[in-house]
Amino acid sequence: MNEINEQAVKERLNGIFSEEVIECGKPIMQRFATLMAYYRCAIMEIETKFNVLNQEFSLALDRNPINSIKSRLKSIPSMRDKLSRRGLQMSVDSIEQNLNDVAGVRVICSFPDDVYMLAEALLKQDDITLVERKDYIQSPKPNGYRSLHLIVTVPIFLAHEKRLMKVEIQLRTIAMDSWASLEHQLRYKKDYEFDEYMAQELLRCAELSAELDSRMDALREIVQREE
Repeated sequence: MNEINEQAVKERLNGIFSEEVIECGKPIMQRFATLMAYYRCAIMEIETKFNVLNQEFSLALDRNPINSIKSRLKSIPSMRDKLSRRGLQMSVDSIEQNLNDVAGVRVICSFPDDVYMLAEALLKQDDITLVERKDYIQSPKPNGYRSLHLIVTVPIFLAHEKRLMKVEIQLRTIAMDSWASLEHQLRYKKDYEFDEYMAQELLRCAELSAELDSRMDALREIVQREE
């Protein structure tokens, strides 16, 4: 992600507010840009923690449990819409107090067991506090979506203060991530009405994806036993 500065924030806000409103709201824009910079720092802290864990486990397992790490900051329209659905105002304070997923990190793992191994290792760290846990692997969503979601707080150390920032972490396998990515492309394709047949087909694909994970995990166990 590119560094978020005042000009970048102004460009994003142009589609929502008039130029006059933006000019009058420069102090708010600066507070918003600062908050987004804090969230970006929190993302970097979480990414570093997972990269360190990946290196450590690669020595013990002779393989990398993490395939890739992705991150994002929630867009301004998405933050506004989520707050609006909850009947809350769009403000800098409201964003920080009421949204847990402004900063997001997605960890793509090789095998299902790696998901839980990495989650457990992260949560054992004394500067990480678990806020919320949702296990959609053990209990998939009705549409077939699978992933382990964690909301955590992580400290960021600034020049003159320490701040606790919330980050949403999604841990999933390569198969889970592929299904989720393709499902999103199909379900939200413009000018197409998603019907029940498509929903059932996607659910079946999710079941096949889960079977793939299970079979690959079984092969991994065989390889480990024979080493």
